Amino acid sequence: MAHLKDIGTNVLKWTRIILPFKRLRYFPPQFIVRNPVVEGVKMAFKQGCEVAILVFNINNLKELHGLLGEDYYRTFIKELKFSFRRVVQQELSDEDVLVLHDHYSDGFTLFLKVDQNRGCVFEIDAAMSKVIKEVEQRLSLSFPCVQPEFESGYMFIEKKHYSIQEAIYKAHQQALAMAEKRVDSEFNEMLYMIRKIVSKKEIRLLAQPIIDVESKVVRAWEMLTRGPRGTAYESPLTLFSVARQTDYLYDLEMIVLEKTFEQIQKTACKHAIFVNFTPLSLGNQTFIRDLNKLLERYKNIPPSQITIEITERDSIEGIELLLDNIKALRCIGFQIAVDDTGSGYASLNTISAIMPDIIKIDRSVIQDIDKNSVKESMLKGLLLVAKETGSLVVAEGIENAEEASVLLRNNVDLAQGYFFARPESLQKSLASS
Repeated sequence: MAHLKDIGTNVLKWTRIILPFKRLRYFPPQFIVRNPVVEGVKMAFKQGCEVAILVFNINNLKELHGLLGEDYYRTFIKELKFSFRRVVQQELSDEDVLVLHDHYSDGFTLFLKVDQNRGCVFEIDAAMSKVIKEVEQRLSLSFPCVQPEFESGYMFIEKKHYSIQEAIYKAHQQALAMAEKRVDSEFNEMLYMIRKIVSKKEIRLLAQPIIDVESKVVRAWEMLTRGPRGTAYESPLTLFSVARQTDYLYDLEMIVLEKTFEQIQKTACKHAIFVNFTPLSLGNQTFIRDLNKLLERYKNIPPSQITIEITERDSIEGIELLLDNIKALRCIGFQIAVDDTGSGYASLNTISAIMPDIIKIDRSVIQDIDKNSVKESMLKGLLLVAKETGSLVVAEGIENAEEASVLLRNNVDLAQGYFFARPESLQKSLASS
């Protein structure tokens, strides 16, 4: 497997890069580091985005080589690379893909730009699964008897690292460790850190206000998670990506809920509080039992004060206990919101299945809505859906007065975003509101 540490010392390995997908470009070795990789990452960071390295490996290539023979194997590899490029082109936005690199025949590395204000690690999981599924389907048409075994992993490049080049190498090694589930130093380090964070509950919560669009009064707060200060895990993207890939996601999300109860009690907050949960965690068989234990400890906090936000970028299909647990939550008194509506998996199907009390409209619909009549029509359509289901509407990611004015003229109930306020601790936020 080629490693990114060779980026600086052996740049000839990086001469073949697809960027963008409209053509295959070749770069002279002396320009490789400066242009497509390091500079692309630097530019993404300047735009306020994160960059994830996605690794796709095929772990049974040796067996396939023996099965197919030299000539047929070369044909297979050629078709594999072609299929991979086409699928990535179809499934992912050109704006989000920085670099796709087919380094040698046993894998691909994809550099993906992620907007940290609306990005979600569950989107990356979904994208990787979709790419692999589509590639497998394409290959099966030409090679029906060949079954490549894909493995994948991802990691975010650390922004605060002293060297972008070294940060890229480190993230690539970690992504490889995740893909291969290797018991090596990189994987062990990540596993150790996430276990430490979970066991010591080393997270902190920030609160962002949810504002009444017409009156500008604070109606609720959404709790946002940060990991230990000064570490790569301070970023929620890194924190939750590692937790998800090491099977600590449920534990982490339950700690977030516990910390939320602590903050409500400590600050005597009376506003509604929103807490994010993935469908995977909500469908966990021990969720209601664990929740009841928390309610016993915080008897003075009414469940009706808490809104459980279901991140809609994760599919709800196939999670057996999800709907049963949502019914139980409602019986206890919790409110239910569907997050990220307008982005991700089958929004209307999710809304019709869950019938949420609140629908949160994703930033992708709201961004530049004042300049885009199609987006405003989408907003109106979602407002009609909300009216049919009896749901309140919260618009997310408002960044300027022009976007806010579109919400006002369309009678959107509630909104949140940097235009109104940036996240702060709940105590500080309550003091200044």
